[in-house]
Amino acid sequence: MDGMFDQRRYLIPFRSSLLPQIFTDTLVIGAGVAGLRAAIAAAAHGECIVLSKGDLKTTNTSWAQGGVAAVTDPADTTESHIKDTIVAGAGLCDAPAVRTVVEQGPARVREIIEWGMRPDRDPAGKIALGREGGHNAHRIIHANGDATGAELQRCLVEKVRGIPAVRIFEKCFALDLITPSEEPGAPVMGAITHHPKYGLQMIWAKATILASGGAGVLYRETTNPPIATADGLAMAYRAGATLADMAFVQFHPTTLYLAGASRSLITEAIRGAGAHLLDNSGHRFMVDVHPLAELAPRDIVSHAIVRQIAKQGGAHVWLDCRHIASFGTRFPGIAALLKRFDLDPALDLIPVHPAAHYMVGGVRTDASTRSDVPGLYVVGEAAATGLHGANRLASNSLLEGLVFGEIAGRVCAEMKQPAGGTNGGKPAGWGGAGRAAPVPVVSDIRPSDRGELDLNDVRSSLRSSMWRNVGMERTGAKLEGVIDMIDFWARYTLDKIFDDPNGWETQNMLLCGAIIAKSALWRTESRGCHFRTDFPEPREDFRVHDLWRRGRVAPLSAPTE
Repeated sequence: MDGMFDQRRYLIPFRSSLLPQIFTDTLVIGAGVAGLRAAIAAAAHGECIVLSKGDLKTTNTSWAQGGVAAVTDPADTTESHIKDTIVAGAGLCDAPAVRTVVEQGPARVREIIEWGMRPDRDPAGKIALGREGGHNAHRIIHANGDATGAELQRCLVEKVRGIPAVRIFEKCFALDLITPSEEPGAPVMGAITHHPKYGLQMIWAKATILASGGAGVLYRETTNPPIATADGLAMAYRAGATLADMAFVQFHPTTLYLAGASRSLITEAIRGAGAHLLDNSGHRFMVDVHPLAELAPRDIVSHAIVRQIAKQGGAHVWLDCRHIASFGTRFPGIAALLKRFDLDPALDLIPVHPAAHYMVGGVRTDASTRSDVPGLYVVGEAAATGLHGANRLASNSLLEGLVFGEIAGRVCAEMKQPAGGTNGGKPAGWGGAGRAAPVPVVSDIRPSDRGELDLNDVRSSLRSSMWRNVGMERTGAKLEGVIDMIDFWARYTLDKIFDDPNGWETQNMLLCGAIIAKSALWRTESRGCHFRTDFPEPREDFRVHDLWRRGRVAPLSAPTE
């Protein structure tokens, strides 16, 4: 990266000694499945604060319709789940990360059921197992049909609220991670935050766990809630952490496509229950594309839909659910959504179109969730653990959050040990035991006198440009063009000092949009959910993770394991 994108270490000027100070052992940024599970584990060895950017019902987890993939049926095998994950990952999965999640997943699922999560069950009382794209077995656990994420969130929130060592700060925006200096490798010591009631605060922590979710709002068409503005990825990058595999953005094949309506996810479980994709003539086109038809991996289904739309000159394809018995009982949330638009799945075809769904890339971590910055651990959608490779297998994300969340919360206890521990002991400058004051941190940013752009215009233009040029089908010329556009907007936006989340979010979106586009331009091949029409085939020399770090003008690369 270069230019405006590497000049700014912090988003705002501040002097840490002049702001309110809060101290904790572990700070968790993000209150979805990964963050809450991390907090539960971290509370076993100290105090913990969880930051939720919005309220606890607006996380990506709460919005998740799909289920939790785990081997719980004796007829299924761990090796089968591992194989399905690696096949979907298109050559970029790190095998140790895949094995960790798949092998530890069943225990984490049993645990949340013991804590009170209510999975769907069959008439005999056994947990009902569904099947989704890319899976060769029925291993998907759902709750309330199409509201698994909301039920999982409810269960974890109740569990966390019952732990005295955990405090939850809702509607608290994390601006930046704190480091004692801007030198490479300076340890993370917490975060500077903003609350609408309490203003700016310094939260000092011996360990910081980033679980801030993804970047779906970078795209005009998205299934994500409004909070998914890439904040965690941007603040980690500014703090010196390495981002990896940023070209890989997964697009969900089926969102409700109606003029004037927001894009609402139509869960993959409906295709798992037998729904078909039809073109305008009523032909079931996926049978011509892949042996698994509608249950092929998501990138294959999404690209098939885009090609079909281009071929027929329309705006969408159709999802046929008319033959699915008891649709309203099995998928009550989707049935209620369709009813609002006078659509009856027993009688009507449903117009669908792909939309940005999941950030496969993220902050690079090791097998224990450590980033390459001391004191910073990263989990969930914000992390690039190597589990997903170049394309996420359906319903592996909630499982990943449970497994790596527990690992991060447990492993970060090393930051409370004397210096010389596994990850270097306490961050330098913490000041010793107890509540001793950390070293002062100063951000001295001068306001720019360069002209201003309208923030809402920048944000809207960025999202449209990302959708048109860095979407499912990419070319070198379009990527170069959007990089130039983002650089122009950045010159008039990244140099400004804002005092509200809208401004900070827009700056974070510009930074991460640029990295995604540059990663896609560098990767002159097609692999997983990254497709270049000018380089339509995968290349063996690109079977590596591309790594992006502040202060470098070109990516590093690391082989897959």
